Amino acid sequence: MEIKDSGTRREFDTGAVRDIQEGKGRCDLLPLDVVSDLAHNKVLHYIHAFTFHNDVLRLEMALKEFIVNYTDWCPDGYYLSQGVTTMLLEVSKHFEEGAKKYGEYNWQKGIPTRCYIDSAVRHYLKWLRGDEDEPHDRAFVWNIMCCIWTCKHKPELNDYLVVQNDEIKSPCPNRIWFGDYALHYCDKDHDICEDEKNCKYRSE
Repeated sequence: MEIKDSGTRREFDTGAVRDIQEGKGRCDLLPLDVVSDLAHNKVLHYIHAFTFHNDVLRLEMALKEFIVNYTDWCPDGYYLSQGVTTMLLEVSKHFEEGAKKYGEYNWQKGIPTRCYIDSAVRHYLKWLRGDEDEPHDRAFVWNIMCCIWTCKHKPELNDYLVVQNDEIKSPCPNRIWFGDYALHYCDKDHDICEDEKNCKYRSE
């Protein structure tokens, strides 16, 4: 099954291009916390948590949640690692189709994370609905994987970073999530994470 193509392109300042967005809706503007509660859906909950807390670990959790609940990739009796392997093989087909459509490594030129979240949520909702016009399962995973890569390698394109005094601030690297509670293990050099409510400092 091939990726749908409108034939119209949206070009970013980085030189990367994507299929045009107009008329598809703006899933990145959905109140994902409300949506995830209405649908009782952990995948959408984790995506919302990323947009709110800017923690890529939440996106990885969304992928794992998707895999273990997707019987095509991780049927009963499969280990998560087997499901991940199947997912990667399927998503490699999406990279192959994307390379034909846009050129190899087009996505690595740089696409804002909000675009990935918008597309990922749209494909996920269409997959939930049972749409079969595109491979929505692997398109969802592709967008989440590329969003994670962008956060790690091109943080200037992360729309969800906290901006303070016109300067991009990166999240504390020594942060562990417990549900919706973040515990920071910081030394004196990590002065970026200023979270008076949830941040605890430990020097040992």
